[in-house]
Amino acid sequence: MLKNYFKIVFRNAQKNPLYVFINILGLAIGMTVSILIFLFVQHEMSYDSYHANADNIYRVSRSWNNADGSENLHLGHLAPPFGPLIKSDFGDQVEEVVRFFNADLLVSSGENSFVEGDFFFADPEIFKVFSWEILEGNPENALNEADAVLISKSTALKYFGTEAAVGKELLAEIQGMKLTFQVRGVFDDVPENSHMHPHLIASMNPVVQFYGGQEAFMSNYGSNNFSTYVLMKPGYDAASLESRIPSMIDRNMGESQAGIPASKTTALHLMPIKDIHLHSNLDSEIEANGNIDYVYVYLAVALFILLIACINFMNLSTARSSLRSMEVGLRKVMGADRGLLVQQFMGESFVMTSIAMVFALILTYFFLPVFANFTGKELSFSFIQNPEYLIGLVGLVVGVGLLSGSYPALFLSGFSPSRVLKGAFKAGKGHENFRSVLVVGQFAISVMLIVAVLVVVSQLNFMQSKDLGFDKEDIVVLPSNPSISENYQIIKDRLLNNPDINAVAISSRVPSGRLLDSQGGSAEVNGTLSQLDVRIADISVGHEFINTYGIPMVAGRDFDFQMASDSSEAFILNEAAVREIGWSSPDEAIGKKFNYGGRNGFVTGVMKNFHFESLHQPIVPIVFMINADRGNVISLKISEDNKEQTLAYLKTEWADLNAGFPFEPIFVDEGFNRQYEAEQRVKTIFTFFSALAVLISVLGLLGLITFATQQRTREIGIRKVMGAETANILVLLGKDFMKLVLMGFLIAIPISWFGMSSWLEDFAYKIGISWTVFLWAGLIAGAIAALTVMSQSLKAAWEDPVKSIKSE
Repeated sequence: MLKNYFKIVFRNAQKNPLYVFINILGLAIGMTVSILIFLFVQHEMSYDSYHANADNIYRVSRSWNNADGSENLHLGHLAPPFGPLIKSDFGDQVEEVVRFFNADLLVSSGENSFVEGDFFFADPEIFKVFSWEILEGNPENALNEADAVLISKSTALKYFGTEAAVGKELLAEIQGMKLTFQVRGVFDDVPENSHMHPHLIASMNPVVQFYGGQEAFMSNYGSNNFSTYVLMKPGYDAASLESRIPSMIDRNMGESQAGIPASKTTALHLMPIKDIHLHSNLDSEIEANGNIDYVYVYLAVALFILLIACINFMNLSTARSSLRSMEVGLRKVMGADRGLLVQQFMGESFVMTSIAMVFALILTYFFLPVFANFTGKELSFSFIQNPEYLIGLVGLVVGVGLLSGSYPALFLSGFSPSRVLKGAFKAGKGHENFRSVLVVGQFAISVMLIVAVLVVVSQLNFMQSKDLGFDKEDIVVLPSNPSISENYQIIKDRLLNNPDINAVAISSRVPSGRLLDSQGGSAEVNGTLSQLDVRIADISVGHEFINTYGIPMVAGRDFDFQMASDSSEAFILNEAAVREIGWSSPDEAIGKKFNYGGRNGFVTGVMKNFHFESLHQPIVPIVFMINADRGNVISLKISEDNKEQTLAYLKTEWADLNAGFPFEPIFVDEGFNRQYEAEQRVKTIFTFFSALAVLISVLGLLGLITFATQQRTREIGIRKVMGAETANILVLLGKDFMKLVLMGFLIAIPISWFGMSSWLEDFAYKIGISWTVFLWAGLIAGAIAALTVMSQSLKAAWEDPVKSIKSE
């Protein structure tokens, strides 16, 4: 039976090569896209599931609330006391708690020296919670020693080559503090599908000492730099634990000066570790996570393209029904019942789908490395490592075969033999209408994808070209250190001697970063010094920061180096802070008492609102104050004309100022652009796949118009003999198809508007969706469809009418 189906498909290919080519190519492209996106989605959904206790591991995060209960900040990190408190207070539900402190350290061994961004300090219970394989050393006591460090296999190779790493010494430096570690073990590299990738894991003891000892460490609720994970005991619900945490917060943190319980202003939340990668995009994360919304988008795109390919199969099969009507009639006369005919046509569908799958696997083999590189994921398509993939492919063939072949099989098997053999067969109006609906659906999907491309491109252009309220061009950012901070004024003057360096400023953070630092305070409003009930982010800066970034002042003045009191009493706010505090205007704020973070002073200036963070976030209240000791980064405004020479000069200078650290300059404008990498990938995905969708739709339209012109060859010849012009023939053949394209366009408008409006909700600042976007999408789809129809219509219109009339 199967052999017979292959014979029929082969004969059809010989008689109608275009029909078979369109079907197989369309299905192959659709299945290739589906396989690639399935591999990506499967990888995204697998994050952190490799841990033996994955179902019982939760990450604890911390949020802060305004006076009205609204959330103003949510970090993926906690203060150091919370982890031990959770374990001691809730030992009936919690088995283990582990804290991590992640920092960038300069690590060296002999002549090998590297800045390690994946250096983690951790509690010794780490391997009771996480399933990272120890290759050398004892996981039970590996981190018990104060100088212990564990390193990954790749790190061991980087520092020690093929020599045994255990017992070797590593030297490290952080914020000017020198540390010496002994390698106590080697662990296998953390799998790629993990939300964090430590390469060095050291004892928590140096961090405790850095904070001033155990007592100070366990009383510090303000330094939220610790990733904290809880291993729940089997059978216990995380929600019940979370409901008990507020009482723990109040017992240990007490009340504010205003008598407000601590649990009213801050809260702890538990999230399953397997949900972090796709469902957690908090204000601080160990690494950038994925987004479940984009997973849904990719799945929808794969489904759309596969659906378009299946529609082509159905349309072409039913459109060519008259060519197979006699075959069906004869089979029925010879005794074939409808069930047998359905089996035959479904068999043909599965054969063509199977052939398409072979081509899809070939295309997948060639395009998987490109797709993996584009997504930045380690995607593989190995049946040996993942035998379940074979089941998935069989399921895909069966699903596509059923979807594409079921309607044609039912339609073709329903022909009446008496009418067919009498030559009176004609497809019903209902079947023609259904075929029209399928064409409309194809082009509606194509238009929706084109609209998506245009909206994403417009939003990206808007973000990259929007005036951020300050001068972000030609500003280089370099890391500082305690030595630079202590000698900042001398170093600044030294750098300014270079004529291509126009300004130098030190600060705790720079634009394009996140505003994570904040403290409590009070402000004078209506003659009364009142506690601040809103979060105001703080930035510690040098006197030249505002001038370096060209931030406009709207009231008061900039910091003045000649006024010694500015270093201890002056505060500059942005307009958002003035509004939230309650002053009626920037001018009213000038001279008002303002106490913040233990510093008492006055508001000396108000700057115009500007975008410190990406356009995903709204502009929040900010306070600037002089504090060079908290200077983590140096900003340098350089001349545009001599960038390369200036960077070469800075590289030489930094080798002396920041010895051992690599010279890795960051431009502020590039920092902003990097924040939109996810959107850049979406743009590329939409552009490529919308092109595929249009291609498959055009192939189907090409098949339909080709068949339609073949069926009307004699009619066209007679019309030409009767005086019809080429334009008349074009209108005759094309009008019905272009009506369907227009209907698809009209259906796509509301759906695509709703979908892209929802996507834009992720941005605090966004474009409006203009009617011109839909117009351009319609023109693009319409022009491509019109050219496809016209190519075949002109061919028929230019045919010799004598030959056309003789063709039947």
